[in-house]
Amino acid sequence: MYTTNAVESIHASFRKVTKKGVFPHENALFKLLYLRIQELETKWEGGHIQNWSMVMNQFLLHEKLKERALTYLE
Repeated sequence: MYTTNAVESIHASFRKVTKKGVFPHENALFKLLYLRIQELETKWEGGHIQNWSMVMNQFLLHEKLKERALTYLE
């Protein structure tokens, strides 16, 4: 799959924002990651992901990701 660089970029971004401290509870971490995803989405808006159809098919094969992927297809 050609998404390795994109995934590594997201992980690096997550590490960058989470290394700054300790979180009082799990929801605080989730909120921070959600906000970072929103920032990345605006940054990458209009971009093209190589082989997106293949990536989406992989998501649909994975049972836990299938429901989430289907919500974005509608």
